[in-house]
Amino acid sequence: MPRQTVNPYTNEVLKTFSDATDEEIQIKLQVADDLYHTMKHQPVEQRAEALHKVATYMRDHRHDLAKIMILEMGKLIAEAEGEVELCAMIADYFADHGAEMMKPTLLDTRANGEAKVYKQATGVILAVEPWNFPYYQIMRVFAPNFIVGNPMILRDAANIPWSAQTFADMVIEAGAPEGSITNLFMSYDQVGEMIADPRIQGVALTGSERGGSAVAKEAGQNLKKSTMELGGQDVFIVLADANMNDVNQIAWRARLYNAGQVCTSSKRFIVMDSVYDEFLQNLIENFAAVKPGDPMDQATTLAPMNTKKAKEKLQKQVDEAIAAGATVAYGNEAIDMPGQFFMPTILTDISADNPARHTEMFGPVAQVYRVHSEQEAIELANDSQYGLGGIIFSGDPVHGEAVATQIETGMVFVNNFMASLPELPFGGVKNSGYGRELSELGLLAFVNEKLVVTADHPDLDNLAGGLVIS
Repeated sequence: MPRQTVNPYTNEVLKTFSDATDEEIQIKLQVADDLYHTMKHQPVEQRAEALHKVATYMRDHRHDLAKIMILEMGKLIAEAEGEVELCAMIADYFADHGAEMMKPTLLDTRANGEAKVYKQATGVILAVEPWNFPYYQIMRVFAPNFIVGNPMILRDAANIPWSAQTFADMVIEAGAPEGSITNLFMSYDQVGEMIADPRIQGVALTGSERGGSAVAKEAGQNLKKSTMELGGQDVFIVLADANMNDVNQIAWRARLYNAGQVCTSSKRFIVMDSVYDEFLQNLIENFAAVKPGDPMDQATTLAPMNTKKAKEKLQKQVDEAIAAGATVAYGNEAIDMPGQFFMPTILTDISADNPARHTEMFGPVAQVYRVHSEQEAIELANDSQYGLGGIIFSGDPVHGEAVATQIETGMVFVNNFMASLPELPFGGVKNSGYGRELSELGLLAFVNEKLVVTADHPDLDNLAGGLVIS
């Protein structure tokens, strides 16, 4: 069905977009594949120049690009403009460092001759992306693959069609060649058919476990490489010697940023009993101080959730947690104003058999747990099917790092807030997915690491000696 842009602050339908036809998909896919065969013969510097132009375009149009995200999913204006800048940083980073990352690696080997690993493009990549960071989620797949020489087909979330189309149009308008990125409003059946197409060489997905499982199954059946980022139940661990002033400044922001709709939001706060009461009181005060309102207003500090459906799902999760014995320490009341606002809520006394214990609450709801030892904190942190990120506060950074190494996630930040930067790898373990995006690891996600061994002549002595070639 046609996609709509619905403003979650006013509930107004702003735009409607038509679904892609099978014929359109075939045409666009062929354009992307043709570009791949052209880019194979391009110097990487040419693509670097195009990426710098994209970064410049985004900075020059920062407010207009941010406004589309605000109207479409309710993001606060400061957060939206920050997302545009982060995208520009990612584009510049891979433009500046891509060529160095793609240099052949010389191997120390006993083989006859010189052994090198070349990093080469593989072909068109399909990206299936979510709504919560409309540009950033796309850029972190697009930039590294473009610099490598892999064109990208985008299938974005149904509730942000305007942002998706704007990003794809912006890249071409900034100077990248047609086919570098193509946004297609595809159904799930069409996504499956595209994965099966031999012109598609890889699939990157950020989304739910359900969506990731379905796409990974299609990719596996068709022997296509995939990367998955599937959400999390990230912990925020407060050790007994933590600097509580720092903790209290960061904790509420770590949960309420982007209205709590972040895979790497701190969702489970695990606090040592000696500082638990102070932590909880400060979290309540900070949650109570936020101001819901127009996301375009700089004074607004709580954005609406992205859709009515998302708000209703979160409320159902909270109700189920309370029914199973959780205590509402703060919140869980209606906000009397238009828009999909959800009052920041704090749940405590969550028992081991409470469904909230293993549920990702994608919105402004914090779970706070009291623990009595560091080992209990580590065990509780790891008692999750997810393993994306986490935060630890400790008075001793070295000890904090030692604890971080025991947390079963892909990322941990000690005495700091969670940050996404182009040079830092992003990804998780367990049900949070596999593979990495950003950094050199992200650049290598869909490359052919080709071994080339070059000798002046064959080593006939070793061959005669029974050297096995398998």
